[in-house]
Amino acid sequence: MKNSLYGLGLALQFLTRIPVPVECPWNKETSRWALRCYPLTGMVLGGILFITVALLNGNVPTWMMALLILTIWIWVTGGLHLDGWMDVADAVGSNATLEKKWEIMKDPRVGSFGILSLLFLVVWKTVFIYLLLHESYLNTMCFLVILACSRGIAVYLMYLFPTAQQEGLAFEWKKNMTRGDLFASFLPIAALLLLLPEYFVLLPAYVLFTWCYGKWMMKHFKGSNGDLMGTAIEGGELWGLIVMWIYISFVIG
Repeated sequence: MKNSLYGLGLALQFLTRIPVPVECPWNKETSRWALRCYPLTGMVLGGILFITVALLNGNVPTWMMALLILTIWIWVTGGLHLDGWMDVADAVGSNATLEKKWEIMKDPRVGSFGILSLLFLVVWKTVFIYLLLHESYLNTMCFLVILACSRGIAVYLMYLFPTAQQEGLAFEWKKNMTRGDLFASFLPIAALLLLLPEYFVLLPAYVLFTWCYGKWMMKHFKGSNGDLMGTAIEGGELWGLIVMWIYISFVIG
């Protein structure tokens, strides 16, 4: 029980700005529990966003609500994955050799491809948040599933694909990981979809996204690292918003 609570604390400390009032030790067992808690952490983040929408619904214009939600979204995650998104964009945009791409991702400076990719990511997220809010504020309950599944993607990619180097955060997370951890990480998502079956469409959508992203990652980088995991989370969040808008507008709308 203690290891599981420490694992949840580690996941919250690593993936969010939510204060954890205890010191969580890093060891083989707690790191495995942290990976199991990645989707659960996403549910916590999604819950914060949905509660914010529910409390402010009708009190601020929809466009302002969309910007506010994205602001909270970035703040509560510390913009952690946006850094990886920009690094990967710079590496891919360089059309350089594999070795040069890894050097670019390690460079703390941000290039033009990184800035442009961040701009488009933020704009498109804002647009789809606005579209979901415009239909009904209740649509934003999908944030719980989207943020949980997006962090689940990172766990699955970490397990299924090799790390490119025998060092770094991705390697440290992966080295103690087992198939049981993979299964355990899916349980919160399964429970959430049982409670919210109207969002089940996101499950096959994320299976497709994970498979496509994994193939793309191996083609261009021959392995994973922390930046690529962060990119998967950011891309997965945008993908979830797009899928939900299409589903609500053209399938059930």
